[in-house]
Amino acid sequence: MPESPENIHPVGDRMLQRSDKEALLNQHGGVMWFTGLSGSGKTSVAIALEKKLHADGVLTQILDGDNIRTGLNSNLSFTDEDRLENIRRIAEVAKLFAHAGMVALCSFITPREELRQLAREIVGKSDFLEVFVKASFKTCESRDVKGLYAKAKAGQVKHFTGKDSGFEDPEGADLILDTESETVEQSCDRSYDMLRSRIF
Repeated sequence: MPESPENIHPVGDRMLQRSDKEALLNQHGGVMWFTGLSGSGKTSVAIALEKKLHADGVLTQILDGDNIRTGLNSNLSFTDEDRLENIRRIAEVAKLFAHAGMVALCSFITPREELRQLAREIVGKSDFLEVFVKASFKTCESRDVKGLYAKAKAGQVKHFTGKDSGFEDPEGADLILDTESETVEQSCDRSYDMLRSRIF
């Protein structure tokens, strides 16, 4: 029989606190959330940023859409309901990393403002930086690094963002990276500067 909320008793007050872990790591935790179309460059920028932060001695963890959907969220589809649950779970995981003093770099399409707002609310506004990795559908289709656009065009991928399912440009992103006009290195450097100024 599933436990009811009345039988759940969090013990956070007896655990080590976030400040203890940040002091051990000598850094502040936080979440940088990269949103954009498939192929816009989210993962490439996150990987470059992780390496740059690692060189600085900053402990990080990348949470990437494809990786998460092969494990934690392998039971979810791409319907609106499952997209919401996908983001809810990831935001909760990212929050745990931030509270452990780590920097979580989240790379997820997150196509609707509702989903991005959910992630921000779960993580907490003071820990959350939203980065819009901007590239047009046409540009992403021409890159097609995963072959998804070709499959979508052939009708082999359902609920494909930008084709069958819409993408709402972020209304209040903390940073916009236009990967049609700047290199991965330039986008990485701008993300790094934002993270340093806002989280650290």
